[in-house]
Amino acid sequence: MSEMIQTDIGLADAIFHRRAVRSFSERDVEPETVRQLLLAAVQAPSALNQQPWVFAVFHGRNRLREYSQRAKDFLIRTYPTTFEVHPQCQLYENSTCDIFHGANTLIVIYATQGRLNPNEDCCLAAENLMLAAYGMKLGTCPIGFARPWFDLFETKRQLGVPEQYSAVFPIVVGYPKGRVELVRRDEPKVVCWHWDQD
Repeated sequence: MSEMIQTDIGLADAIFHRRAVRSFSERDVEPETVRQLLLAAVQAPSALNQQPWVFAVFHGRNRLREYSQRAKDFLIRTYPTTFEVHPQCQLYENSTCDIFHGANTLIVIYATQGRLNPNEDCCLAAENLMLAAYGMKLGTCPIGFARPWFDLFETKRQLGVPEQYSAVFPIVVGYPKGRVELVRRDEPKVVCWHWDQD
């Protein structure tokens, strides 16, 4: 059995206090740390236990800066005109904008061709990974705008990812720079609650 991650942070603490980090320190994430995060990710539930996920790991600021520029170029070139009203649009046209927020490690979760809900299962794995990272005092941030570029046939061929896999969840990982402010969450909105006392 895989060795469990040791952390002083409880599960409830991670669930209620994990937030997206968009500013990272220069401190490197070690390969063993990434392996621990991947072990946490694959403990997620999946339909029929198919475990329809694979992981692509990228490390190095120069590499991620290059990927950031290529992903931005593709995004601006191909997104529908409705994207122009998005507040990030002009920012992404700036060559100094890094969509990976200065992190030096990126993990992309790809879905294999599972029969039942492989994308949803990959999202469950991503949540495990992000909670585990919080427990290890790491910060994470999902980078949805990078997904279309990582899902391109040409990109997958260059990176060595089988073309039949689908990019689902890019996540940057690193050590937060400064304090991460909590963003308030709304109370649960329950549209119906049928609770029979049979």
